[in-house]
Amino acid sequence: MRSDVSQFDLTAPPSLDAVLATLAKEPGKHTLLAGGTELMVALGTGRLNQHSLLSIQHLRELRFIGVDDSAIHIGSGTTFTDIRRSKAITADLPLMAQSASWTGSVANQNRGTLGGNICNASPAADTPPVLLAYGATLTLVSASGTRTVPYAEFHLGYKKTALRPDELLHTINVPRTFAGYRQYIRKVGTRNAQAISKIALAAVAKLDGDRIADIRLGAASLANRPARCSAAEAALLNQRLDAANIDATVRAARAGLASEAKPIDDIRSTAKYRAAVAGNLLEEFIRSLVV
Repeated sequence: MRSDVSQFDLTAPPSLDAVLATLAKEPGKHTLLAGGTELMVALGTGRLNQHSLLSIQHLRELRFIGVDDSAIHIGSGTTFTDIRRSKAITADLPLMAQSASWTGSVANQNRGTLGGNICNASPAADTPPVLLAYGATLTLVSASGTRTVPYAEFHLGYKKTALRPDELLHTINVPRTFAGYRQYIRKVGTRNAQAISKIALAAVAKLDGDRIADIRLGAASLANRPARCSAAEAALLNQRLDAANIDATVRAARAGLASEAKPIDDIRSTAKYRAAVAGNLLEEFIRSLVV
């Protein structure tokens, strides 16, 4: 059943400070509207329960890409088209540019924002695996101050985050420390384009000769939230990738991943399929590291 739009209120405060003042005054009352690519679907199908919408789409304070020596700082209002077109992101964070190109249609990429993709908190979202693999942090703001949290600690459960009712996501900070890392991303969906992932894996690894000196793995649709694959990482760290050890290393990594994977059955796929394909993607990445 479609929503009755006459039952909804939309307010567009003129500045970020005005938005934060409204959230402080009435915490939990408003739903923030950025690109609207998810909220408009919910509105059209009658699933948008909160009837007060607070637009932040127009706020230039939230739409930027800044670069310094240590990190790339991406405003939460930055669109996926902005990310795709950023030379700095393409050069330093290629997995981010790739995931942005997978996020919906070109029209959705023009409207959809990185902050919205994160705060919507879908376990199947395209950018979270990359942000987990890259070790991003999030800057959260409210009228009372600013705090920074590791992205790996932001998702608390299905559609649950560490964001307080009076806060909004301001900046996504991604370290510029991956020069020399081997990088990998794969998304498996029903189609090659405009498909929600059945499973996705992002991975970065630093080699010291044939030894894995550092490895980070992020996955979508493998748990009730975007997930860092710490057991698989532990199974791979400091392992050698020579011909004598590669098969045993792959088995240990797959076992580690299987121990922490908690996928579900839904209309897009089955838990069994997701677990099997995730293991296959991980093996593909590991074997690609062998020189």
